[in-house]
Amino acid sequence: MTAPAPTTQRQRRERTPAVLVLEDGRTFRGQAYGALGETFGEAVFNTGMSGYQETLTDPSYHRQVVVMTAPQIGNTGWNDEDDESKQIWVAGYVVRDPARVASNWRSRRPLDEELVNQGVVGISGIDTRALTRHLRERGAMRCGIFSGEALADQATLLARVQQSPEMKGADLCAEVATTEPYVVPAIGEKRFTVAALDLGIKAMTPQRMAERGIEVHVLPANATLEDVYAVNPDGVFFSNGPGDPATADHQVAVAQGVLERRTPFFGICFGNQILGRALGFGTYKLKYGHRGINQPVQDRTTGKVEVTAHNHGFAVNAPLDKVSDTAYGRVEVSHVCLNDDVVEGLQALDVPAFSVQYHPEAAAGPHDAAYLFDRFVKLMEGQRA
Repeated sequence: MTAPAPTTQRQRRERTPAVLVLEDGRTFRGQAYGALGETFGEAVFNTGMSGYQETLTDPSYHRQVVVMTAPQIGNTGWNDEDDESKQIWVAGYVVRDPARVASNWRSRRPLDEELVNQGVVGISGIDTRALTRHLRERGAMRCGIFSGEALADQATLLARVQQSPEMKGADLCAEVATTEPYVVPAIGEKRFTVAALDLGIKAMTPQRMAERGIEVHVLPANATLEDVYAVNPDGVFFSNGPGDPATADHQVAVAQGVLERRTPFFGICFGNQILGRALGFGTYKLKYGHRGINQPVQDRTTGKVEVTAHNHGFAVNAPLDKVSDTAYGRVEVSHVCLNDDVVEGLQALDVPAFSVQYHPEAAAGPHDAAYLFDRFVKLMEGQRA
């Protein structure tokens, strides 16, 4: 008689109970996925059906527990090429049906193994559709995932979730940004130099600029205006990043200095919110945000609609239907989300500056918005001329 095969560590984890507790008291029970233990963060949902490795390593997701709406995750495993930063940044990961086998020629290990390696606590086997509908109705909120020895009675777990920090008022960009400047060289002939403020930059962003002949000097989030101009830039770029833009007073002041010097400026995501604040607009927290790779946005300067990649829980409060007068001249909303009329881009008409709320680098796709890097190049060409 053949002896039964020994139980693997993965099988033991899959049999370990886990629970997700929302701050309003709703609870979802499932099985441990990834590392065992506990984690806290803001529960948000991502509607992308692919690109989970780029999502997990996007610094903008720092301190967020990401719920995947696609029912099965992990099909393509984990490779060593697609990371957008040095580590996984999500606070926790929630999936319905983990893939049993990773099937991709570039895969090096299963997704859950990488989550274990990096200590990311997750949960599987729950009704992610019900959880997503709850977050849409009630809004993004704090949550905790608990498994293994971290499990306790529900009242205790709920109290711990309600004591965890909120995303509103969180100053996080310095926690994910580089601490030392570095340079991404231009590919081929160097045409321009850009100073890029790292607020949580994704690796593909300087890559997209390098492909256009731009030498990118990536600077820490706390870089000063003097640091920016020490590299003699033809343009200045502000990246995506996590946290509440209302806390970014230092970066807003740097952006205002760039506007005063009339250096071409391009910002994405968090950088869009900072430009908005620099121009005098307010920001606010969205009910549940935009996260995924299928968001329709209209470029009002051309009338074209593009499918775009998003990850933001805050937005700029600017008027959609009129040109605004600011301390730096006239400004208009250049892009708008067709789902809910959220401001998705700003265009200054009297200084060389523009921004978008989404991700034109979109390593996992779609690539509809890649033209924005060309628009930045044209802005620098015009300024040089």
